[in-house]
Amino acid sequence: MAWIFLVAAGLMEVLWSTSLKLSHGFTQLGYSVLTVAGMVVSFLFLAQAMKTLPLGTAYAMWTGIGAVGAVIVGIVFFREAVTLPRMVFVALLLIGLLGLKATSGH
Repeated sequence: MAWIFLVAAGLMEVLWSTSLKLSHGFTQLGYSVLTVAGMVVSFLFLAQAMKTLPLGTAYAMWTGIGAVGAVIVGIVFFREAVTLPRMVFVALLLIGLLGLKATSGH
């Protein structure tokens, strides 16, 4: 169950980081509220996951899911660059996340 909470926390991080961009520096009320609400929910899910998962694994996975998700959202919705170096580093992030999962003992 902890891994489900952790994935949910990471997905909420993607939501709030996207909303943060759309809030234009907290000048758009709806996106600003969504940003803060997403942060709170993300932290709540992360806290649940950390009840049983190791700190380093949980935190790294949370930020990694958020980072990879934000890159994907940036490419798909904001037309950010898709370059070979960027994709190599995203792949390295994913390899690191899989390695952490495989060696976490959970």
